[in-house]
Amino acid sequence: MRPTATEVHPLDNYRLLVQFDNGETKIYDAKPLIKGDWFGRLRDPAVFRTVHIAGLSVEWEDGQDVCPDDLYDSSQPIATDKNSKYTIY
Repeated sequence: MRPTATEVHPLDNYRLLVQFDNGETKIYDAKPLIKGDWFGRLRDPAVFRTVHIAGLSVEWEDGQDVCPDDLYDSSQPIATDKNSKYTIY
């Protein structure tokens, strides 16, 4: 079964920091979604920041959402610097 999102935080440049129920934390690049009238509303940073967990994935206030499979499969694992306590993303 595919991991599901449990926590989401908007980042700069239309990216999302997503925590999954398997313990992984990944970065999802939402820029490719932001086109047309419906998803184009996410160009507004205030609207983009309304992202939240909804069911198995994430959703914005106007109802735009990401397929759970795409959210997990297209996200990139976070790279960590082994010599630092900080995460690089």
